[in-house]
Amino acid sequence: MLAARRSVAGDSFLALPGSLRRLVLQRRSLATITDAFPAVASTVEARTPPYTKLLERLQNVRRLLPTRSLTLAEKILFSHLDNAEESLLEGTNNGADIRGRATLKLKPDRVAMQDASAQMALLQFMSCGLPSTAVPASIHCDHMIVGEKGADVDLPNSITGNKEVYDFLESAAKKYGIEFWPPGAGIIHQAVLENYAAPGLMMLGTDSHTPNAGGLGAIAIGVGGADAVDALVDAPWELKAPKVRSVRLEGKLSGWASPKDVIMSLAGQLTVRGGTGYIIEYTGPGVESLSCTGMATICNMGAEIGATTSIFPFTPSAHIPYLHSTHRSSIATQAAAIAASPGPHNLLMADNGAQYDDEVVIDLSKLEPHINGPFTPDLSTPLSRFKDVVKANGWPETFGAGLIGSCTNSSYADMTRCESLVKQASDAGLKPQADFFITPGSEQIRATVDRDGTMQTFEDAGGMVLANACGPCIGQWSRTDGLNNGQANAIFTSYNRNFPGRNDGNRKTMNFLASPELVTAMSYSGRTDFNPITDSIPLPNGQHFQFQPPHGTDLPSAGFAAGNPLFQPTPPTPDASVEIAVDPKSDRLALLEPFQPFPEGELTGMKVLVRVKGQCTTDTISAAGPWLKYKGHLPNISENTLIGAVSADTGAVNSVIDTDGSTHTIPELATRWKSSSQPWLVVAEHNYGEGSAREHAALQPRYLGGRIVLAKSFARIHETNLKKQGVVPLTFANEADYERLAGCDEVETEGLYDVLKNGGKGDVTLVVRKHGSGESFKVEVRCNFSPDQCGFILAGSALNLLARKG
Repeated sequence: MLAARRSVAGDSFLALPGSLRRLVLQRRSLATITDAFPAVASTVEARTPPYTKLLERLQNVRRLLPTRSLTLAEKILFSHLDNAEESLLEGTNNGADIRGRATLKLKPDRVAMQDASAQMALLQFMSCGLPSTAVPASIHCDHMIVGEKGADVDLPNSITGNKEVYDFLESAAKKYGIEFWPPGAGIIHQAVLENYAAPGLMMLGTDSHTPNAGGLGAIAIGVGGADAVDALVDAPWELKAPKVRSVRLEGKLSGWASPKDVIMSLAGQLTVRGGTGYIIEYTGPGVESLSCTGMATICNMGAEIGATTSIFPFTPSAHIPYLHSTHRSSIATQAAAIAASPGPHNLLMADNGAQYDDEVVIDLSKLEPHINGPFTPDLSTPLSRFKDVVKANGWPETFGAGLIGSCTNSSYADMTRCESLVKQASDAGLKPQADFFITPGSEQIRATVDRDGTMQTFEDAGGMVLANACGPCIGQWSRTDGLNNGQANAIFTSYNRNFPGRNDGNRKTMNFLASPELVTAMSYSGRTDFNPITDSIPLPNGQHFQFQPPHGTDLPSAGFAAGNPLFQPTPPTPDASVEIAVDPKSDRLALLEPFQPFPEGELTGMKVLVRVKGQCTTDTISAAGPWLKYKGHLPNISENTLIGAVSADTGAVNSVIDTDGSTHTIPELATRWKSSSQPWLVVAEHNYGEGSAREHAALQPRYLGGRIVLAKSFARIHETNLKKQGVVPLTFANEADYERLAGCDEVETEGLYDVLKNGGKGDVTLVVRKHGSGESFKVEVRCNFSPDQCGFILAGSALNLLARKG
């Protein structure tokens, strides 16, 4: 591991003795002050998008594309181009065919990293030998905190258990001038919304839900660590120009309907891959009725439909109050002035007549609450039909836990709307029938709802308040209800993702996604077939209780409380005197060894490691939960590679057969083949790598000897991550060929080397020799490589190429 000799961290929260840390983290002793200053360490000026530069670049784009009306997404993207003429005019019929064809080389304004992914990103950045990052950056310690007994116990325990990693992250942050938010400060996306997001900003984040910041008018894109390093070292970051889909909102939400239901309904319409290759741009009069945090919820879950990102236009009624309340009034003033300027100079609104590739219309006035799941976020059911669907599918009629909060739904509005329901039930003498957990999204939210009595309402009702962290949402949940692993059960959450095994490691846990209000109300019945709009709960006195629609407040009237000052980030000032040491005996962190470059010729002698059946997410390829502790140690975390995959040959999870007939787990066979220098490939179905931006899902196969992933289709982030690590993603020209391959078949490429040498031009074929029979046939495949991506693969990885240039 990279243990740190932290010469400048003596005043750090993490440097306190364990007993003292535990004392200051007792929730009742935390400061909950409201003041005129935010918790963030950098100035507002340092967090303001470079509006003057962006407007100048926009005018240059207008010169290059004089007759083109631009969408909001295009305005912000194109104003961040490193060389607008090269990106917009080359290979695009002189700018007529940009979407889906142009390769945009972009210079983002900022990078944000969460603790699990920051480890590998920093390990890669360190190898470049630079004294500081080229753009402002932040690290947020939110993924490695286990939820079990409540914040007062869980946070100190997690800090103790992960101290080695936290020390590394903090020392690296101080050395390179990165703002370091310690464990307990909050979830990355909530902290970004409160402190860094701004209209017109472009940001990369090493987490798939980075688009949360689109709720405040930013272009925020989830990427792997290698992509983040591009921005950190001032290299242009590459993106195939997305198409733009308009989601036109009409009417106004009322009653039980919430912003969460907008994206839940949309996921049902578009599916988990319906947004791939698109930016979702929200338009229409209904936008004006939403709060800033409601917009963020909608953008957050755009990741669940595979969208590159999602964005709302600058909306004075929502954005100006939120920026003022989060101590960024100067940004509000500048954004308002830009938004009021004439169309050609307006960076923050789409042009009149802007053309979209597609449009979906949602009438908010008619929208009803939705419940999505289980096992996939696009199985969307209106609440009025859910009872019948539960019965028809034989799903459990009761559920064991209701969990609210997370990066998707932990705003002040979310918490106060839930509080209104809890007060109704408490006044009637009711207690939740399912375990009830609350996860504040940030220390600012926690301190504010604590000050205003909301937290006490939850606790008096029997709710357990977890740490300001991801916790159960990303598998960091140690259940204490006695449920056995493998036992079928149901939970309701206000989270964003519900793949098998994601929350508690139990693949039989059915996670139903819903708004926090709906989760709260249903927890009082403990039944999956309960409809709080129409159904009632019997009382001991023979009467019945029925919920009234929830109500809440978008922003606290007394302002946000600052909370515990020990959770404030470190200043973004690089300090070359900070030393980062590597302990070769550590099992948590290890320096990276460069991958070998592509061979001088075709790939030959590969064998199919596994033909994956059905859904294969990044959770499937690189499980989270207890494995998160190995995020900085590639050899150790590689032992979980594809352990969630179902083999189409064996029909079993994590079970494959070697050429000698012996049975192995997938990582065991991969390791066995690596030791004998046997290269391999994975064959898969649609949307391979959907889910998190987890670049380990690309790093681990590469480390174990994987050279190709052949799939029916790929999720955007994962396809990019594979190329960055030197793994070749190919798609079937004829999807039926998926059935012709099997484990241990031998494969070699034809034409791939020439395609890579020619900057992506040409055709690729695979020659397959069946294991056992020796039958040989060819499979036509498609590839999609830019010249830069060809360079990554030929060099062995993007980092190899970057280090060579450096």
